[in-house]
Amino acid sequence: MVDLKPNGIELELTEDIAQGNYANLAIISHSTSEFIVDFATILPGLKKAKVKSRIILTPEHAKRLLYSLQENITRYESNIGKIEIPKPHTTEDPIINMGPMGKA
Repeated sequence: MVDLKPNGIELELTEDIAQGNYANLAIISHSTSEFIVDFATILPGLKKAKVKSRIILTPEHAKRLLYSLQENITRYESNIGKIEIPKPHTTEDPIINMGPMGKA
């Protein structure tokens, strides 16, 4: 177990959570009161993805996550280089198509 203190908040990180889950697909949906982000893994040649984790956020926290990701991507790109997103082979490429239009 590791104790972290980002921004003065003590976080407990157990070994099983610290291992993380690999995801190469995110499906984002929302209602009036929450955003739901399903992180999944899809393998080449398969039509079925397995959801590894579901995160449910309030709209305010979803926007804070957006800002935090934007800030971290900007820092990453200024230190390491621009992140290039390859053009999909088809419009149905599940890695590029992040869910129903208007939902994310």
